[in-house]
Amino acid sequence: MNAMLALAKLIDALNERIGRLVLWLVLAAVVISAANAIVRKAFDMSSNAFLEIQWYLFAAIFLLCAGWTLLRNEHIRIDVVAGRFSRRTQTWIDVFGTVFFLFPMVALILYEAWPWFVRAYASKEISSSAGGLILWPAKILVPLGFLLLGLQGISELVKRIAFLQGLGPDPAERIHVKSAEEELAEEILKQRGESA
Repeated sequence: MNAMLALAKLIDALNERIGRLVLWLVLAAVVISAANAIVRKAFDMSSNAFLEIQWYLFAAIFLLCAGWTLLRNEHIRIDVVAGRFSRRTQTWIDVFGTVFFLFPMVALILYEAWPWFVRAYASKEISSSAGGLILWPAKILVPLGFLLLGLQGISELVKRIAFLQGLGPDPAERIHVKSAEEELAEEILKQRGESA
């Protein structure tokens, strides 16, 4: 089990790093969107490439951060019923959901998405819009995103099994990362000599 927990830790680190890097794509999407809007209104010019790159960036953010979201236990859940159960029962529900829902969905999407990407890459498929972009960079995001999600599913499964065996902490505890506002407030208090 120690080897599996070490693997889970590596997967967690991979998705954490990718998630933090992909966050910068939000800024890129905002800048491109704003520039496109300004050029369109000020000069009455527009480009389908600018619109499509925004879609590509949104797809990258959504797909590449799916594993990071699972790592942080931020996926949408219906806790109305599960919240009434003990932590062990909730963990068993997570194990069941991962094995019978997450893994089959990831496998099916990977099975369908990889050939879809390969065909686009081999044929040098281009958007049908005038001035549109090549499509394979957007299409590779689907298998890549679901691969990262599947890997994180393996990590979460290992951590939950370790918890059930008494070999690890409760992985469902939310990872709290301080927001920029919280960090600023702490820094202000520190400079004043007060504790947070």
